[in-house]
Order: sequence, then structure tokens, then C-alpha cells
Amino acid sequence: MSAETICGLWRRSVAKPPPGPAFLVQDSGAWHEVGWPEAALAVDELAAGFHALGLRKGDRVAILARTRLEWTYVDYALLSLGAISVPIYPTSSPADCAYILADSAARAIVCEDTAQVARIGPAREALEHVVVIDGEVPGALRLEEVAARGREALAGEPLLVERARDAVVGSDVLTFIYTSGTTGVPKGCVVTQRNYAALVEMVREIEGLISEGDVVLLFLPLAHTFARTVEFVATTLGTIAFCPDVAAIPGALRAVRPTVLPSSPRLFERMYAAVTAGFEREAGVRLHLIEWALRVGGRASRLRREGTRVPRRLAVQVALADRLVFSKVQERLGGRLRHAISGGAALSAEVAEFFHALGILVLEGYGLTECSVVSVNRPAHYKFGTVGPPLPGVEVRLAEDGELLVRAENVFQGYHGKPEETSAVLPGDGWLRTGDVAEIDADGFITITDRKKDIIVLAGGKNVAPQKIEAALTASPYVSQALVVGDNRPFVTALLAPDRERATGSDEEVRGLVERAVADANRSLGRDERVRRFAVLEREFAQEAGEVTPTLKLKRKVCEGHFADEIERLYAGPTKEAPEA
Repeated sequence: MSAETICGLWRRSVAKPPPGPAFLVQDSGAWHEVGWPEAALAVDELAAGFHALGLRKGDRVAILARTRLEWTYVDYALLSLGAISVPIYPTSSPADCAYILADSAARAIVCEDTAQVARIGPAREALEHVVVIDGEVPGALRLEEVAARGREALAGEPLLVERARDAVVGSDVLTFIYTSGTTGVPKGCVVTQRNYAALVEMVREIEGLISEGDVVLLFLPLAHTFARTVEFVATTLGTIAFCPDVAAIPGALRAVRPTVLPSSPRLFERMYAAVTAGFEREAGVRLHLIEWALRVGGRASRLRREGTRVPRRLAVQVALADRLVFSKVQERLGGRLRHAISGGAALSAEVAEFFHALGILVLEGYGLTECSVVSVNRPAHYKFGTVGPPLPGVEVRLAEDGELLVRAENVFQGYHGKPEETSAVLPGDGWLRTGDVAEIDADGFITITDRKKDIIVLAGGKNVAPQKIEAALTASPYVSQALVVGDNRPFVTALLAPDRERATGSDEEVRGLVERAVADANRSLGRDERVRRFAVLEREFAQEAGEVTPTLKLKRKVCEGHFADEIERLYAGPTKEAPEA
């Protein structure tokens, strides 16, 4: 399959649909199928409706909504016209919304409901059109009204949308995707039709990653390039089930029974904590059975990772453990999951190994807004703790300082309106500077060790990677968030937000549980990496306070500023030191 545009890929899916329905949606508690003819008509009507509003090729239209069917309809309608979509995270602050709308020069916005219209505030005045999916907003069009205008336009000009698609070429800009802004204001990454079409083909080349007929449960925000990649790939191969409400994920998993589950590590970490907590509550014969099953599953997992055949006796034991213990956990994920795909942040190897012992394969991948997806572990070739080998057609190498460089057809065109920032990451030699420090092993598997800008230089000159330490700390079920500090300081300290669902009791008891987590993490760290002192925070780092991005990454400088007093006390002396490994 070869296509230069996402328009072309959509057109092929409509002409020769993949197996199964196009989409699954929940309405009034029941799940319903959306067939390909219905989906194709809905996209065409919206495209014609936006055209009737005066939107044309190159115009920018923002989308501010949760992940839902209408988001994808609007996306495909806009790209069919050659218009440029500008996704905004539904949890973005009004200030970020205003900045993105102004920076992108958006002419229109599609909002989910009245609350999201209110979120854009005074920025609405500069827009020509405000469209709302649910509800009624004075002065705004309902999305159904846009579709109605489209039906009227198509009645008079049936080939309107097809002619617009014919005019779209690979070099046309498809979207501005704004970075999460961990180190400053968000930057709009300019991504073309060809960038994404090439990426879709790369992913499709990986045998078994997403296959024909797969059912993919999608709840990740479509403002993030990981979810957008899944959207474009899955509509060429199978069915997308939309879950707009994160709280509804457990029920959706049981009802939809996905075969592939893309997620951020947070879901797997929470499941790990919940499952291990459930195991810990068992006693007597049941506890012995669980411990035996985990030992059996762990041995089989190690053999599979080494590429060694599981002996017959062990295979029989695994089958029994699966029936008696593991199947209960697998059913929480629907019972027919081939594998999950984790991206957006680092996944603890311990969590991946735990699930693998239970017969659930979680494949970690890596990407960044500037080139979407770089690498991913394969269903038949994986190493936990790595982000896998590069996608087919993606070249990688390390700079002298360890920074990962990428060259591929899916690398973006630059930052919108920011030539200096663009030249810093695309200096003209064909290689994208990712800003991530990495290692590449003899088999081509990539391990991300830290962000280049985040490296801590201790007072003694030793370089320390904070993300490695933070991952070790948050591997504990008692620690929800960790911020490691130590730049120009004599040793490493940490601000720790406990998981209040697991770390319960008095302040002293909570501190004891967190202290245990620090001691466990220190055992896996080098001497200079060990956390010498820590503070237990009264609250988690929050997006509302500007401390966390919509993708749950910590804004280090902001966090350090807000908790400056706590940090100073850590280095002043009275805080109890963490135990040495």
C-alpha cells in the first residue's frame, strides 16, 4: 500500500473497508456499531459544511474536545478540504487555549460543549466561527447544523468534497500539533499529509502490531500525536472504539474487548498497583496459589524474552496458573487482548515484566511531537526497559553527547512561526535533534535515559539523569509522583507525592511507606544517583497550578519554584535521610 496523503488512505478505506465496523460508540449505556457507509457520509457532509462556512485549503481550525467519534469526523472532514486542524487538549488552561488560537491564526474552533466554549474566553472574539458538538451556545453553530449545510451543498454539487480531496497533495500541511510546553510556551509542530501517511505505512509494516480486523480502544487525547497516529493507522485496518471518559475505561474494556490497547504508562501503573494490592489481601491457600502462579509465570516470561522454548511441564503449569489466577486479570482488559502499546512517557520495566508474567504483553514505544513515532517493541521481538528498535524507514544515531538523532520521512517541517527554534532542532543536515539522551544496544534497541535539558549536574561535577531515578521511585505503588532535585547541589533529593489510595494511615505511617519506596529505589541506583533526603508532599503536582502538562509531564522549573521552601529545607539539614542501599 502506498499513499502520499491521509486523504488517500481514508478514500481507500471507504472504497474497500477493513473487516468489521468503522467505529464503536457508547450511547445511553449501550455500545453501537458505526458502519463505513455511515462514517463516510458523515465526514463528507461535515467537509461540505465547513466549505459552506468559507473554510478552504490552508485555513486553520482548532478542535477542543475529548476523544470521541465527532473528533475523528471533524479531523477527516478538515483534512479532506486541505484545511489545517489545530488540536487543543481538553484540559488546557484558558491562557494556553488563547495562546494556541492566536499563534495558529485559527479562523474557527470546534468545541465539545458549553464548558469548552467558556474555556476559550475572550479569545472567541477573534474567531469567525464557533461550532459546538453538544448543547446550545448563543452565537455558536451546532455541529449538526454544519452537517446540514453540507447536505444542502452536496445536493447541488455532489463532487464538491471529492474535488477538494483531489487537490490535496503530500506537501500540504495537515495539522499544527502543539508541544506540551514543559520548558516554555507551546510550539506548533507543522506536520504534513505526507509525514503522517509515511508514518502509517511504517507502522503497518510491523507484523502483528496492528492487524486487519483489530479492535482498538482509544481514550488517549487526540491532541497528542500518539493517539493521532493510532487514529490514522486503525482506520486503515480495523475498528476504533471511543471512550471519552477516563473513568469509564474499566467498563469499556469489558464491553468492547479490544485486541490492541494503546495507553500511557499511567493506566498500567494503576492496574499494577490495584492487582498487587488485591493479591496482598489474599491469605491461606489462595495466597499460596497466587505466589506459585507468579513464580511459574515469571519463569515462562524469562524464557520467552530470551527466545527459549518453554518446556512442556512448565507450559502445563502456566496453563493451570492462567486458568486459576491470570485469567481473572486478563478479563479486566477484555479477555482477548493480544498486546498493549505504551507511549508518551517511560514505562517501568518492573511493571512490564509483571504483566508479562500474567500473560499480558505491554510493548513500549517512543516518539515526540516533532516526528510522532520513532521506535516500538515488536510483538515477537521485545526487550522490557527499552523503547524498541526504530520503525521501518527510520534512521537513528547518537551524537557525541548521547543525544538521539532521527532521520525519517515522518519528521516534521518545523515550528510554526519560529525559525530560530526550528533551526536548533533541524540544523539542515537532515537529522532531527530529539533532545533526548539515549543508548542503542547491539540489537538496535533504544533506551531513553533522560531529557538533555533535564540532566542534573551535581556540585562535584557528576551528571545524573533524573528520569531514571523518578521511574525507580514511582515504580512503588506508594508513590504517585516524584521530582528529583540536585542541580549544583551536593547530592540528590526528591519531592514525593504519595498515592493516597495505597499510602494510608497517619502522617508517620505514610512517611514510613514512602521511605520504604525510596530504599527500594536506591538499591537499583548508583551511588551518586541515590536519593539522600526526601520530602513527602501534602498534594500532587497539578495541571491547574501550571505544574503538569496535559500529557502529565512535570514542568520542573515551575514545580521547583512552587516548592522552593521544601527543597531548601532538604538541603538545610533537618529532614530525615533515606536509608542507604
